[in-house]
This record gives sequence, structure tokens and C-alpha cells, in this order.
Amino acid sequence: MGYKVVVAGATGNVGREMLNILAERQFPVDEIAALASRRSLGTEVSFGDKTLKTQDLDTFDFSGWDIALFAVGSGPTKEYAPKAAAAGCVVIDNSSLDRYDPDVPLVVPECNPEAVEGYAKKNIIANPNCSTAQMVVALKPLHDRAKIKRVVVSTYQSVSGSGKEAIDELWDQTKAIYNPTDDREPKVYTKQIAFNVIPHIDVFMEDGSTKEEWKMVVETKKIIDPAIKVSATCVRVPVFVGHSESINIEFEDHLDEEEARDILREAPGIMVIDKREDGGYVTPIECVGDYATFISRIRQDSTIDNGLNLWCVSDNLRKGAALNAVQIAETLGKRVLKKG
Repeated sequence: MGYKVVVAGATGNVGREMLNILAERQFPVDEIAALASRRSLGTEVSFGDKTLKTQDLDTFDFSGWDIALFAVGSGPTKEYAPKAAAAGCVVIDNSSLDRYDPDVPLVVPECNPEAVEGYAKKNIIANPNCSTAQMVVALKPLHDRAKIKRVVVSTYQSVSGSGKEAIDELWDQTKAIYNPTDDREPKVYTKQIAFNVIPHIDVFMEDGSTKEEWKMVVETKKIIDPAIKVSATCVRVPVFVGHSESINIEFEDHLDEEEARDILREAPGIMVIDKREDGGYVTPIECVGDYATFISRIRQDSTIDNGLNLWCVSDNLRKGAALNAVQIAETLGKRVLKKG
């Protein structure tokens, strides 16, 4: 006996990936419903070799459904997730709405699978921010060995993290560079994204950081260890899919780069590709469509005691969003619901 699963936001980039990954990983589904807003009602989406017609999120009855994967943004989630949860359906939420609620577990299954067992307080489990998800997959096995004191991370985040309109904006601006009569002003972003980088993701906060940077700080603490200090600079780059991160780590204990490489090779969800030669590392274009978080450029940082540098790349629509949500559902099934 399998699960009755709902995907809310099924016509968006992340929702479509959720459906793809549920099918790819053969999640034990007895029945599946694809939900969308009224303006997308009836749109067809793929689930394996099946085609689903979207149903109206506004009128959907969640009673009798087991798991709902939400990819609809914080506004609709605030309205509809409590309804699903109250009907007995466990919500796995990709928005930022409940990530910082102490009664809602924030889960990356490679790091804190046991946290799913705290879902029952609100019947909601939160999926972390895309940039946090791939970073903590890399940090956790190293933290278990040498205890991390401080992390300094710079991100290079693709436009797909901002949705389809951002992908279109990069495409249209890129074409316009070669056609001077076809000028495309920024709409999604504050400045031109084509052939440019923008050190600004989400809104600015009082201390000068952006909310994306703040998310990486508080989510890393919640998922791994509240004692870890994190300094983040988040940058949007003209890449369609795939987030990259340059991560500097300071440990309490010495950790040799060779041992770190061995630890990461054995860690779940990680693929180490780290050759000190031309092309001996992974770039975003190579990680698209893959489940793994890729680690390259592992090396000692001689400027601090017990320091390491590494390069981290992952498909943000997968590990950064849809894949992690499905992995949470799998973990919830194995540890708690035990169907399928």
C-alpha cells in the first residue's frame, strides 16, 4: 500500500521537478494530484509516463491524502498549508514561511533525518533554502569529524532560483546584446543579469546583509549546530540552472585535506571530483539533472589554524528544492508513516 500524494504548484519549475523526481525514484504512490492556481487550471503536467491535469488549489479537499509537497511561495502556503495540515495531510513546504518556526522541523535528510519525527506539532516539515541545502550536505560530515567553528561562503546562484520569469529575462537580455534595437530593461532583477553578476538576492536587512544571506546563517545553525558562525555573500550570476559556492571552513580540530576528501567521498549525497588539472572540477552546467552535490577544489587554508577551502555545486531545482522535498517524504515514510 502506497501514499496519496499532492503536489501544489505543479506547473512551476520546482513543482514539475517534484513530479519528475517522485516518478524517477519510484516513490510508492497510490494516487497523485497536481494542484495549481486558478489561472493554470487544467494545464497538463507529466508524472512518469502519465499526464495529469491540474486541479484548483483553492477548492481542493486534502482529507484522506497523506503527503502534500508545496511549491507555491510563502503567500499561498500561509493560506493553504494549515488547511492541508488540519486535514491530516503532512505538508512538506518549499517556501521560507515556516523554516524558522521552532515547532517546524527544517530537514536535509543527509544531515538531520531524525528531525522529521518532530513534524506532528504542526503537521508541517520545512525544506531549506536552495543555497543552504547543498552547503550543509558538504558541511555535516566534516563537522562530525572536526567540529566547525566558522564558515565564510560566497554563492554564485543561477537565475532559475528566481523562477521562470528570471530565466526568460536572462535569455531575452542575452539575445538583445547582439541586437541593439531589441533593448530589454531589467524587470525581475535590479540590474542587467546578462553578462553581469548582481550581489543582491532577496531584500536588504538593517545590518546590510540580504535576506538570502541571513537565511544561510540561521538555517545552517538550525540544521547542523547553533554554535556554527556563518558569514555569507550571495550573488546572482548569468547561469540558467545550478548554484555554486566557494566555502571557507574553520574547524576546532585539525583536518587534513586528504582526510576531508575521503570523508566527503563516503558521505551520502556527495560526489567528489577533485583533480588538480585542467577541467578536474565540476561547474554548474555539468550538475544539471543530477541528484548529487558535487565537491571540488578541496585544499588547506594556510592563513588560519585548521582551515579548509572547497567548491560546491548542485542543481538548485533538484537538491536545492524538489529532490530534497522528495527525500524528506521518503524519510518520513521510513521513519514515521511506514506505508509502501
